[in-house]
Amino acid sequence: MTAEGRQTASLGLSIKEAADVATSLGMVEAINLDGGGSTTMAVGGQVVNNSSDASGERPVDDAILVLPRRKD
Repeated sequence: MTAEGRQTASLGLSIKEAADVATSLGMVEAINLDGGGSTTMAVGGQVVNNSSDASGERPVDDAILVLPRRKD
């Protein structure tokens, strides 16, 4: 889940709001990272959110990968 903020059309989420959304999505464990204006979500190699950083997309230093379960 990526929550965009710092934009008039997207104000972001408080910690409580983020936890409520995560719970509503069925998450039982989550990590909260504050990426600020450079928060980026990509699916299948394509960026699917709108960064609020005026300089545009930044290189990614860190990432959390969510991969499908391995079939046994």
